[in-house]
Amino acid sequence: MKIIKYIVLALMVTMTVELQAKPVKPAHVYMFGFSASFQDSIVYVTDIQDVQGAWIESKTKFLLGRDNYSYQLKEHFTNNLQDPDRVCMVFYATSKSKAEKIMKKLMKKYVPNHKKSKKKWKTYDVRYITTAYFNFSPIDMSPDAQ
Repeated sequence: MKIIKYIVLALMVTMTVELQAKPVKPAHVYMFGFSASFQDSIVYVTDIQDVQGAWIESKTKFLLGRDNYSYQLKEHFTNNLQDPDRVCMVFYATSKSKAEKIMKKLMKKYVPNHKKSKKKWKTYDVRYITTAYFNFSPIDMSPDAQ
């Protein structure tokens, strides 16, 4: 009876190891960065950029190295604007139209439509960063690079 339990346990372990998602390197990922600070009302948004060579997991569609991309944006603000206290985030999608929808939904929170709303919203100073000023560079997440 104990042998059967060990065989079943061994089969379960091998099945879970085989089902793990493997990273794939897609042709491109569309991403944009967002940066806000708790000390002022200035919000920065980058253009939607086509990043060649980004790695995503095939099963979960999760962007690998997402923290590195947001760190690139944070380093940009630290070096060029001398503003190290900004909170930086990266949003991504596999198609440009999906990335535009994500950006539109995010911008609704920071650029409210005053005609439809009866409440007085706090206005934010939204500043756009073009690709001429900042570009994401792809992160190599291959097993050889780690």
